[in-house]
Amino acid sequence: MAFASSILISLIVILAAYLIGSVSFAVVVSRTMGLKDPRTFGSGNPGATNVLRTGNKKAAILTLVGDTFKGWLAVFLATLIASEFGLGAALVAAAALAAFLGHLFPVFLNFKGGKGVATALGVLAGLEPFVALATLATWLIVAYASRYSSLAAVMAAIFAPLYYLFGADIAWRLQGSTTFVLIIIAVMLCYRHSANITRLIKGTEPKIGKSKTTGNKTKP
Repeated sequence: MAFASSILISLIVILAAYLIGSVSFAVVVSRTMGLKDPRTFGSGNPGATNVLRTGNKKAAILTLVGDTFKGWLAVFLATLIASEFGLGAALVAAAALAAFLGHLFPVFLNFKGGKGVATALGVLAGLEPFVALATLATWLIVAYASRYSSLAAVMAAIFAPLYYLFGADIAWRLQGSTTFVLIIIAVMLCYRHSANITRLIKGTEPKIGKSKTTGNKTKP
């Protein structure tokens, strides 16, 4: 394949992954079910945790599933196209990062998105399912033990690239591009939770299922 064609296809795949990631299921589900826009209450964060603060567990689950699915879908489609045109793992990794960044900075919401925890899990499922399972297990264990969604997210983010490195050349082939993307995602997730980390240290972070004051617009 000609170099120019490869570049064009790669750019289209990355752009498509970003647009897929930009779909905010928190907003879509809330509007469909007649709920308040999640950007207008609680933490102001368009994510499953904030949707759960409405008391509607079904809406929160649908948001979680949707945000996870879009991350997986973007990587799945990129994998198919990369395989078809012989474009390699770097394109898949780039698409994974694009989908994640799409959730954080969605073009459809004026580039003001969520934290990206569920989308990151979906991206992991597309890249390496076993890493996704280990990361999910980490989140569940920490969340169950602490009742802090933010703490669970930060711990899962830190361990995800470590799981990938530990299993490399044993359960899967190590890809430098994938390693780089997982580290970037982990750093971004921790950064997006910086306010939560501060509240955890101060002991003011709300636990799972607890509401926050409407006036507090700090995103979790």
